[in-house]
Amino acid sequence: MTRPYEGIRVIDATHVLAGPFAAYQLALFGADVIKVEDPNDPDQSRMSGSDRQLSREGMGAYYLTQGSNKRSITLDLKTAEGRDIFKRLVATADVLVENYRPGAFDALGLGYDDLSALNPRLIYCSVSAFGHGGPRSGQTAYDFVIQAATGLMAMTGTPAVNPIKFGAPAVDYATGTMAAFALSTALFQRERTQRGQRIDLSMYDVALMLAASHVTGYLRTGKPPQPNGNNHAHATNCCYETKDGLLMVGASNLRQQRRLWALLGRPEMAKENNDQRLDDREREMAVLAELMRTRTADEWESYLQANHIPASRIRTLPEALADPQLATRPFLHRHENVPGLGTLTVPVAAFKLAHGGAEVTSPPPPVGADTDTVLKELGYDAETIARLRAATVI
Repeated sequence: MTRPYEGIRVIDATHVLAGPFAAYQLALFGADVIKVEDPNDPDQSRMSGSDRQLSREGMGAYYLTQGSNKRSITLDLKTAEGRDIFKRLVATADVLVENYRPGAFDALGLGYDDLSALNPRLIYCSVSAFGHGGPRSGQTAYDFVIQAATGLMAMTGTPAVNPIKFGAPAVDYATGTMAAFALSTALFQRERTQRGQRIDLSMYDVALMLAASHVTGYLRTGKPPQPNGNNHAHATNCCYETKDGLLMVGASNLRQQRRLWALLGRPEMAKENNDQRLDDREREMAVLAELMRTRTADEWESYLQANHIPASRIRTLPEALADPQLATRPFLHRHENVPGLGTLTVPVAAFKLAHGGAEVTSPPPPVGADTDTVLKELGYDAETIARLRAATVI
């Protein structure tokens, strides 16, 4: 079965995490993604990750996570010949994704107006820290800087220990996912209009979208969200000590909290409305704290889940990856016998399709591994390619 983006060519002129992750999602679903890197300054994600030896070799874990299914070429866009090659490449493409500082590509003559004139069907996606335009458009940032700028850190932690950033680069991956959605939207629209599109995507906007209910709540009440740690406004949605560890209980709605109190032998604690739950929160927490200490976290999880009450023992990432549930999902792909890497396991997509779904077809390439092949596809002969390489254009 044909995957959704087969026949679509994507030029991935991005670096670090958010932009490359967006292009990776399209690559998984069949797009021909060509990653463009500076031969003198390749994607910094290649030098980042938990395996220091791989980082030294330019194949860092951050890059490997989102490098599968792509082809890699090197181009020095600061040179006239490099820009000419880039333009010839874009003329063959459906999508360009770039995440440099706003104005940087325009200064090189590679802005939207320049490239859409060459290819009117081009979808040009710019990912930046704060968006194009506005007083902060020229500023740059990373995931953790955006967390600081948007209030996410300020609302994370406990009343005594805050602010705290997320343990994972969630803003980067959320931005990449949002970019993949934006590209899908623009590609769908192009099917109707036959026209390309400019996408201006801001990490700042995405981070605030991750706090959407807090945004609406604050703008309504004027009360900013507070760092409440593992606690929730409702006692039946909190984290509790058990005999041997922590358990997160999620009896969120009125029906679930009634069921929980009945199971615990305290049906009189059930409330008829959420106002009553808020008013009696401290007493409920004290009762639940005492009851939860009577069993282990695993025992509580099994018991509550069997009775349709959301609950989970607090697990580490290794424990989560060892969960047999994961083996039933197409979330991970294991590369075998990758030159220089051996075995490599990477995340794929977070959803299944009944047919034509995500598929990993090739491992992450070393920097510039496909330069000659792609240039030959564009009509460059071996002699010209050799000259360009000698001049460090590629």
